[in-house]
Amino acid sequence: MKSLRVLVVDDEPAIRQVLSAQLSKLGHQIDEAGAGVPALDALLQGDYDACICDMRLPDIEGIEVLRRARDAGVETSFLMITAFASVSNAIEAMKLGAFDYLMKPLRHDDIVHRLGHIADLDKLRAENRRLRSLVDSTAVAYALPQSRSAVMQRISAVAAKVARTEGTVLITGDSGTGKTYLARAIHNQSPRAEQPFVQVNCGAIPGELLESEFFGHVKGAFTGADRAKKGLFHEADGGTLFLDEIFELPAALQVKLLHALEDKQIRPVGAEKARKVDVRIIAATNQDVAKMVAEGRFREDLYYRLNVLQIHLPPLRERREDLAGLIRYFIDVEADRLGLPAGFRLDPAAEEVLVRYGWPGNLRELQNVVARALVLADDGVIGLADLPQQVFSSGPPGKAGPAATGDGGSLRDQVRRFEVQLIREAIAQTAGDRQAAARQLGIGVSTLYRKLEDMDA
Repeated sequence: MKSLRVLVVDDEPAIRQVLSAQLSKLGHQIDEAGAGVPALDALLQGDYDACICDMRLPDIEGIEVLRRARDAGVETSFLMITAFASVSNAIEAMKLGAFDYLMKPLRHDDIVHRLGHIADLDKLRAENRRLRSLVDSTAVAYALPQSRSAVMQRISAVAAKVARTEGTVLITGDSGTGKTYLARAIHNQSPRAEQPFVQVNCGAIPGELLESEFFGHVKGAFTGADRAKKGLFHEADGGTLFLDEIFELPAALQVKLLHALEDKQIRPVGAEKARKVDVRIIAATNQDVAKMVAEGRFREDLYYRLNVLQIHLPPLRERREDLAGLIRYFIDVEADRLGLPAGFRLDPAAEEVLVRYGWPGNLRELQNVVARALVLADDGVIGLADLPQQVFSSGPPGKAGPAATGDGGSLRDQVRRFEVQLIREAIAQTAGDRQAAARQLGIGVSTLYRKLEDMDA
């Protein structure tokens, strides 16, 4: 069972002390209150997973504590306890959202059993939030196909070793190179694989909301905080928190993040007490890290805390052996995402163009180009005419693309020029054997002759 933060509320000091001692031995973080009003104050100021609350208290009834907590937006799970059980009280407590109802004298095993269920429920809620975020996101959450390039095979081997450790990981590389995919791969191979993987783009959250998003807040912590909120660290408790574009964080939050990593505790905005968290951090950036640290735009001590293990992802142009596999991978993934039938094929000429292209936008650009081509393709075949104009404009050193064979013009003109180039190369490579050239190009002989006639026209 993961460690929970628990508030024990009872007017009998002996009961509070026994429960606190028993649950602390199990690794839970325990606070106490001897009456309803201080208990409610603690619930509004703290960030509790569970509240074990007596029904009869000297100031206000325990059920009133539950009611006011729910009205204030507190999501803490309540275990109501009493020596005077009644069906009406139990029904009222459950209607207000109590997790369960126990009779005194309390049995240790009953409390532990129910706290285990609360921990499972909290995990399920976090998983539901994670799945909703994946549904809302346009990013694909699947694992990439096995790499054929030597550099990516080395990176995969390093990632597998890193995954077995608890060390913080910093992933660097150009935008779109697959840092999120690598972070997920590390998490999925780690002992935390069954726990949450929580992702946040640090550059996409307004600066004034960052602290609340990271650490949560209590009701009334600031204008508009009409209910308590759990932060990303809490959601990722027991799992992995992936901080994308980490170097976009403002200086004030860099300090708080450093303290959270060092102390393994977080303090929600407006809360009086900190809570323990068990989170593995994987960070990523496309920035020049050394330059930012040297210029004082990122704290050096936080950089060293994050940079325990660093992995650099090269751009696509440096791992061209992977392009064919990645193209086919994204065809399958994007067809499924767009609700299109499976089995799309890629015309050999179109594949040649995609493999030659320099991909300055890396995986993200490749994914978008494939999605566009799928929408435009006819008869389940992606051809040259389905590709955007930018992919015809460049190629790797030593391989001229169609832009080098003419003076630009419309997409149709550029496609036609590139077809001519491919046909001539195929005929030359097959020593003039047009049947062999047609097979090499993946087209019929009649189609080849028709295109040759068009070339001569």
